[in-house]
Amino acid sequence: MMYGYGPGAGWMMLLPLIWVGLLAVIVWAAVRMVHGPGDRDRVPPRRETAQEILDRRLALGEIDADTYAELRAHLAGQLPDSR
Repeated sequence: MMYGYGPGAGWMMLLPLIWVGLLAVIVWAAVRMVHGPGDRDRVPPRRETAQEILDRRLALGEIDADTYAELRAHLAGQLPDSR
C-alpha cells in the first residue's frame, strides 16, 4: 500500500492513455510526412478537349480563321481526313 504517497490510482489509469495518444500522434506525423500535406486535396488537372485546344490556338493567333474553320469541320466529322 502506498499510504498517501505517489501519484495515486487516477494517474495510473491515465498514463496508458497518454502513451497511446503520444503513439497516435507519432504515427499520424509519420504518415503525413510520407504522403505530403496536400496529397488528399490534390485534383488531377483536367485534359483539354480537341475543341478547346483549337479555340485556344485561334485566340493566341497560332492559326488563322480559315484553318480554324477547316479543322473545326474536321473535328465535327464533316470532312474526311486529307492525310
